[in-house]
Amino acid sequence: MRSSIEIYNIKTGQTRVVWQTTQLVEAPNFSPDGDYLLLNGDGLLYRLALDGSGKVEKVDTGFAAACNNDHGISPDGRQIVISDKTEFGKSTIYVLPAEGGAPRLVTQNQPSYWHGWSPDGKDLAYCGIRDDLFDIYTISVDGGEEKRLTRGEGRNDGPDYSADGQWIYFNSSRTGLMQIWRIHPDGTGLEQITSDNYGNWFAHPSPNNDKVLILSYDPDVFDHPRDLDVRLRLMDMDGGNLTTLFKLFGGQGTINVPNWSPSGDEFAYVRYYPISA
Repeated sequence: MRSSIEIYNIKTGQTRVVWQTTQLVEAPNFSPDGDYLLLNGDGLLYRLALDGSGKVEKVDTGFAAACNNDHGISPDGRQIVISDKTEFGKSTIYVLPAEGGAPRLVTQNQPSYWHGWSPDGKDLAYCGIRDDLFDIYTISVDGGEEKRLTRGEGRNDGPDYSADGQWIYFNSSRTGLMQIWRIHPDGTGLEQITSDNYGNWFAHPSPNNDKVLILSYDPDVFDHPRDLDVRLRLMDMDGGNLTTLFKLFGGQGTINVPNWSPSGDEFAYVRYYPISA
């Protein structure tokens, strides 16, 4: 399989290919200064320069050599958050300096899969599996006690903060098909945002606080597997004007984590191709 790292401009409707590789890479994050993308592959993290050089640099993640695709960069660009299973055998959230270094433990409970960083840099949002229930949690970036926002109403996953910090968007199967919901960080104000005949995952609010990007599967697809025909769709913050931007071969790894450019005009994603294509 070939991984194609691409950037789509929502104003022009144009796509540009940034890098292609035969390595399986996933989940691009834009750095806050827009200079690079952070990717994962083979349990490690990489920086992909966006200056046209195509330079790819491995990030020093210390002992963490089993990182999954749930990683990101702090709003101030000084830290990286990872989800790694090296130490405990289950996905666990750590933070480390953006330049690389020793990971610092954040979540005591496992498995925990990071998905969102609050705009003020103080809190992390994640999916935690506790007693076989997939729920949304938040925790201080310094660690401590986790706060549970959902209570086992279906599977709850993929939380990401709105740019104003007022909402956490997430996907939930509580009404059947996976749909997009949102909730205030204090656990109030739960709202369903989408209610259509697709399996909707990984809602990422724009830094301009005006649009939300989602990945949608056909209704017969369970979970969020890779290597399927999917679509990337854009909607207003309240779910209005939901529009398909384009279809692609992807799924798992395409947009698992926050992927908007700092300006909110573009987003990064991964498209996959068979090697023979």
